[in-house]
Amino acid sequence: MPEVLPPGRAGLRSGGRFAPGSAVFRDENLDLLAHVLDDCFRIPGTQIRFGIDGIIGLAPGIGDVLAGLASCVLLLAAWVRGVPYVTLVRMLVNLGIGIVVGSIPLLGDAFDIAWKANRRNYALMTRQIAEPRRHTWRDWLFLLAMGAGMMLVLATPVVVLAWIVHWLFARA
Repeated sequence: MPEVLPPGRAGLRSGGRFAPGSAVFRDENLDLLAHVLDDCFRIPGTQIRFGIDGIIGLAPGIGDVLAGLASCVLLLAAWVRGVPYVTLVRMLVNLGIGIVVGSIPLLGDAFDIAWKANRRNYALMTRQIAEPRRHTWRDWLFLLAMGAGMMLVLATPVVVLAWIVHWLFARA
């Protein structure tokens, strides 16, 4: 007697890139992960919520890297589920901003608590799954602004070095 597979399990590709592992990446599990990382605790008497990401980030140096690795599960899940690459890049930028700014002692931890990169990324992923291949002007503007910002960051050392060299030769 042939084996009967539930709908969506007949092949390796079923809605996402690899269907066999997609049970791990169910919405409930990913929402719980984003909740635990970003907002599972509340400061008593306030509306300020924070998660394990904010606590781990207090460890100098390694804390933000470990929290960033945990956050990569959402990126992997989005890729497995077939989220478009422009959204994956936006999710990566959200995560990168959280890691880089979060690495600043204390101020960065406060930023992490406010930024909530995992909640942002979960919302982006679910929006793209609900409305596939539909990008808003905000998505493109965000990527354009991040690209311009990266170009500025990369160009700054070159400009400063050129200015120093010019200043040194002008004095000679």
